[in-house]
Amino acid sequence: MNTTHISAMAGALRRQRFTAIDAVIAAALVATFFFAELYLALAVSVLIMIILALSLDLAQGYAGIETLGHAAFFGSGAYAAGLYALHISTEPFSGLVVGAAAAAIVGALTGIAVLRTQGLTQIMLTLASATLLLELANVAKKVTMGDDGLTGYSIAPLLGRFEFDIQGRTAYVYAAVVLMLVYIFAKYFVNSPLGLTAQGIRENPVRMRMLGVRVYARLLAIYTISAAVAGIAGALSAQVNRIVGLDALGFTLSANVLVMLALGGTGRLYGAFIGAVLFMLLSDRAAAVDPTNWLAALGVLLILAVRFAPDGLMGLIERFAFKSRREAAKSPNHRSQAR
Repeated sequence: MNTTHISAMAGALRRQRFTAIDAVIAAALVATFFFAELYLALAVSVLIMIILALSLDLAQGYAGIETLGHAAFFGSGAYAAGLYALHISTEPFSGLVVGAAAAAIVGALTGIAVLRTQGLTQIMLTLASATLLLELANVAKKVTMGDDGLTGYSIAPLLGRFEFDIQGRTAYVYAAVVLMLVYIFAKYFVNSPLGLTAQGIRENPVRMRMLGVRVYARLLAIYTISAAVAGIAGALSAQVNRIVGLDALGFTLSANVLVMLALGGTGRLYGAFIGAVLFMLLSDRAAAVDPTNWLAALGVLLILAVRFAPDGLMGLIERFAFKSRREAAKSPNHRSQAR
């Protein structure tokens, strides 16, 4: 590793500053474990969706890659981890690596075609990729068990000591630790040379190309990394639920995570947390109140979000904070103190 690479990594680490919001996230994770014991199963699902939303944010929010088939990577990771546990090893951490690797391979292969296009064509290619994988999983019943779901595997205790209990305590701690590791990686990544280049490509790919940046190669690397993170989410889901269904590759999941990111705000990382938590909690409550028409309530929520918060809730909060600071700067008290 040369001096340039070392200095670039050091710069990324310096830019990776942990804020009060990070402390709030950590506190919320701890508080949920101690004070929401009856809802740990739902909480685990929320954490998995946050990881998936973070992976989508890396591709779409930071690199500007339009996708409507992100479930392809989630499902690939889930099936890989499930098959690994069924036929090779029940050790959970290596299962996560297998899930991430499988999704990364799918991301790299599909990205070769997807990233040569833009706009609607790119969206349709990502959707087609996920649909093809879904059909493949459905047809290969001897491997995936088809629409019955991949079952019959177990997961070994974490670190050889902590069994996955029925209350979901071990699963929650496991998911929370994985989420925080993914989040720390994401914070480092978006401030790394590759992450900063991705943001430049998102804003003006032509100019980045003129500056000598290999745009296609960079986008393919980012897309593959995003796929790997989504694969971790899928592998985690397969391990804690001990079943992988065809819905792990379905359009509904791709659409849901896109809605989560739209609600929270893209290109901010925190938006993935806010959007996933809000979407999952509202989905759970709405389904409990009206199991038939609960999707209509979520549709109304999305319309309101697009209308009044086009940049997501994080964008709305940032605009409000900026407006408050600007008004405070104009106030007579602030001027007198400045004098």
